[in-house]
Amino acid sequence: MKSTLITRALFAVILSGLLWSCDKDEDQDPIIEEPTEPTLEEDINNWIFAVMNEVYYWRENMRTPIAKTSDPTAYFNSLLNIPTDRFSVIYPDYQELINSLQGISLDPGYEAKWYGVADSDDVYGEVIYTKENSPSSSLDLKRGDLIISINGTRLSRSNFSELRGQTGITHTISTLRFNEETSAYEPKEDLSITPVQFSEDPNFLDSVYTIGDQKIGYVVYNFFAPGTTDDNTKYDQEMDAVFEKMKAENINNLVLDLRYNGGGFVSSAVNLASLIGPGVSSSDIFSKTKYNSFLMENVEGLRNDNRNFLNKPQNLGNILTGNRLYVLTSSGTASASELIINGLKPYMDVFLIGDVTYGKNVGSIAIEDEENPKNAYGLLPIISQSFNSLDQSDYTTGFVPNVAINENTERLQTLGDVNEIMLRTAIEQITGTPSSARVTKLDRIELANSLDGKIRMGQMIESPLKD
Repeated sequence: MKSTLITRALFAVILSGLLWSCDKDEDQDPIIEEPTEPTLEEDINNWIFAVMNEVYYWRENMRTPIAKTSDPTAYFNSLLNIPTDRFSVIYPDYQELINSLQGISLDPGYEAKWYGVADSDDVYGEVIYTKENSPSSSLDLKRGDLIISINGTRLSRSNFSELRGQTGITHTISTLRFNEETSAYEPKEDLSITPVQFSEDPNFLDSVYTIGDQKIGYVVYNFFAPGTTDDNTKYDQEMDAVFEKMKAENINNLVLDLRYNGGGFVSSAVNLASLIGPGVSSSDIFSKTKYNSFLMENVEGLRNDNRNFLNKPQNLGNILTGNRLYVLTSSGTASASELIINGLKPYMDVFLIGDVTYGKNVGSIAIEDEENPKNAYGLLPIISQSFNSLDQSDYTTGFVPNVAINENTERLQTLGDVNEIMLRTAIEQITGTPSSARVTKLDRIELANSLDGKIRMGQMIESPLKD
């Protein structure tokens, strides 16, 4: 998006005339103030104000800014409608922002949750997944492994935040792995990992299970991104192929795993929903988008801005038993993931298994200053609120699951294993038969989740607004 949707002239303040002083001597020359060149900070902050004064969703509640000579991050934050706006963000590097939203970042290739041990100072990390084509993918590291030391220092409540900060560069981790035969954790050889910049594929896993007379499709989708810089629809096409395969295999139940999906691009949410909604077509509304009153009044194309479903031959909604979709959720299921839930609810029974979702019904666009090459900042302000076809948008406290379950209560099993706690619970709901799996319940306190630090976490990225 350009600096503004309409010309900057609408925001300029034009001063005319000369400043002078006079006294009784009519021959005294006027005193003329020489104009001063604005600093780079002032240029950037003028741009920030112009953008926010046009597109910010809470434009009428925007706060009085601090001095325009201030640091741009502080200036941007001074404008926000706090505490209502918990989401608008400014980044020092627009390109880094865009890369991260597409799944491109400097990354060691593993994600982990960090737990405190009850009645102890000890802390450990548990790997929740590793990523294909990453530095971790070639190492002996897998979901469920425990990280007990980083760079030779044992993790504790007092140092784990500092030690976690060291994983952005070359670091060594000491791990334990559970031995099924001995029912105990055993040490593994230390691993040295050097983060690299690579493209993470959001299409993490898909499987089909035949259990009795039920054929169950299972999809793990970790963020919403249509593709890469080289192929801007690659990931959406991969998802299409997954659904084409499951449709050919005549599944009659679908489990969509969004527990690690913190959001992303609305366009990919529309694509996914179009593969699931029963009988939907391009004439059916998936979501409605509303903007601030200024945009709604002055930009005709935004007055009735609806996102319609796509016509997808791979759609399998009509073959799902009971017109039901099972969605696995967590407190990190956010934004575009919640858009999927809300947008499909008018068309089918969306059955949630897991934890209460994040609670974000507002969207952003990524904005750069195309007119000032010295301004590298990128803005991600809230510009819109999303509603479904029934004008429902009341989920700011999150969606409450039909069946409450939390993976933290058990030792992690491999994703896709039918004994893994979340998938196991979904299968129990589908078949009506309790699992015979024997598990040990864990009493532990989650302190942090590496996914929370991702730029894409909690994002719902709208298509760029047009002039």
